[in-house]
Amino acid sequence: MSIDINTLSAKELESLISKAKKRKTTLSKRKPIGQVRKKLAQQAKNEGYTLEELFGAGAGTSSATRAPRGTAKKARKSLGKVPPKYRNPANPEETWTGRGKQPRWLAAYTSEGRNVDEFLIK
Repeated sequence: MSIDINTLSAKELESLISKAKKRKTTLSKRKPIGQVRKKLAQQAKNEGYTLEELFGAGAGTSSATRAPRGTAKKARKSLGKVPPKYRNPANPEETWTGRGKQPRWLAAYTSEGRNVDEFLIK
């Protein structure tokens, strides 16, 4: 979140400063995260659990190394390498596997009315 303070009025600046001071006061009253993490880990250990059991696999990592919420990417299954299915007759080095977006050379041929099957590698 980026705020351009040059565009704010005096009233808006006062409001922003007031909110920032309140937030700073709230944060200063909190205990350091490392101290809280140790306390939670000790309490879990006393009860016979680990943090991973209670909070999931990433619970033991620090917040500095963890990705922000909402940015985690789903693991995709790799489909592996596939041999080419189509070849450009004008330039035999240009091929296409049939996956993803159609290459420009093939799109140009198909826009002329030719069939994709004409370019299959036999």
